[in-house]
Amino acid sequence: MTHSRALACAVRAAKAAGGLMLKNRWSVKKINSETQHDIKLELDVRCQKTIEKILRKEFPKIPILGEEGVTGNIKEQTRWVVDPIDGTVNFAHGIPHSCVSIALQENHETVVGVVYDPFVAELFTAIRGQRAKLNGRIISVSKRPKLEQAIVFVGFAKNLFDTMLPTMTALTQRARKIRIMGSAALAAVYVAAGRADMYLEYGVRLWDIAAGGLIIECAGGEFWNRPVEGEHAYDVIANNGLLRSQLESVRG
Repeated sequence: MTHSRALACAVRAAKAAGGLMLKNRWSVKKINSETQHDIKLELDVRCQKTIEKILRKEFPKIPILGEEGVTGNIKEQTRWVVDPIDGTVNFAHGIPHSCVSIALQENHETVVGVVYDPFVAELFTAIRGQRAKLNGRIISVSKRPKLEQAIVFVGFAKNLFDTMLPTMTALTQRARKIRIMGSAALAAVYVAAGRADMYLEYGVRLWDIAAGGLIIECAGGEFWNRPVEGEHAYDVIANNGLLRSQLESVRG
């Protein structure tokens, strides 16, 4: 298997799932489960099955770790990591800010990343060791060196509001603007494309950030992360490579 072949397959799968999202954009959404802070749609499952069918047709032996379930032994050396709809709550409420995220990992390191936003037809891709691209064009992180100039995307993982709020409060005093958009994968690739300068979240799930993290690194940025308590959960500070130390000083 070559990484370029894996990328092409992941792109096909992401576009197929994105097509389902567009087709069902205005339809009544069937909710499989619902909590105060999250929604799981029947379409989440359908999109993941569509992705699985395409990936497994070409790579039948590679297991899949997905938000909507697991196929095969995900402890294998090579695995796919899939979020069929990142930003499900946005999608369920008709907010066109959600995407498909697919990553290929080897020894738990992402080597291929695809993030597809069907609402604006933007396809972000990366292969480790190569430059990140948006719709085939090379992208780079911003060169803004100061937190005071920065646009910072913030995510709130469930049950971690109290942990995140002090940092966010401090950031509002320093950063140019704070944005809470509701899709971790899109926050990451927006940093990669230089639209935002930093993305920060505690307790985010692997499938939300596996592809976007590689895309940031291949765009010249820094994707700092560490595993934390919880299933496939991570703290993340993604930035243009110039701002993490300034964030640490803000957080004290």
